[in-house]
Order: sequence, then structure tokens, then C-alpha cells
Amino acid sequence: MPKPTLEQEQAILARLDTFSRLTDSSIPIPLTRFRIGLDSIIGLVPVIGDLAGLLLSGYVLLEAQRAQASGTVKLRILLNIAIDFLGGLVPIVGDIFDAFFKANIRNTRILREHLTNRQKNRTESH
Repeated sequence: MPKPTLEQEQAILARLDTFSRLTDSSIPIPLTRFRIGLDSIIGLVPVIGDLAGLLLSGYVLLEAQRAQASGTVKLRILLNIAIDFLGGLVPIVGDIFDAFFKANIRNTRILREHLTNRQKNRTESH
């Protein structure tokens, strides 16, 4: 299977930017510069909310697979997903942790760096 084209990679990143913003930073907290996302709201529901957040975070991993990211990149994404999930399980403190950790934004950044480096390697080899 050939690697995705530059346009396909850009489309993946555009989808992930929208997704990450929605899940991690779409809701401003009044009188602060801090933002939370739907993942933080969903996570307030004990256990079920954390499981829903885990499933949502899997979308970034799915897009990394579509982009044919390296195993190392996918492992880093999985690690952030696990940290976010396990941290979110702790009552109250976990909800605060989840609002600050922003796993989807972190994972989108990891994939963006990987794809940017891959693109640089493509242009340098030509």
C-alpha cells in the first residue's frame, strides 16, 4: 500500500485539528484564558464518560494508521491515550487532569511532526 499523498496527509491533519479542538479546547472558561473540550464534559460521567473519551481518542490512532505512521508514532499516541484514560479514572482529580492533559491535541501534534518530517525526507531525496 503506497504512502498517502501530501494532499491526503493534509486532509488527515485538517480532520484531526477540527476533532482535537472540539474534544480538547472548544469551550472557553469564563474570566480565564483556559479552554476545555467535550472530552472534559463527557469525562464528568463516572466510568462511562471515561470509556467514551477513550473511544473518541482512538480516532486519532485510526487516522495515524491511515497516514501509515510509524510504529513508534502509534505507540506514543497509544501511551498518551492510556495516560489520559487512566488519569481520568481518578474521581475529581482525574477530571481536572483530563482538562489539562489534552491528549488529542498532543497526539495530533505528534502525528503532524511525523508527517512533516516524512515530507521533508521526500523532498530531500528528490
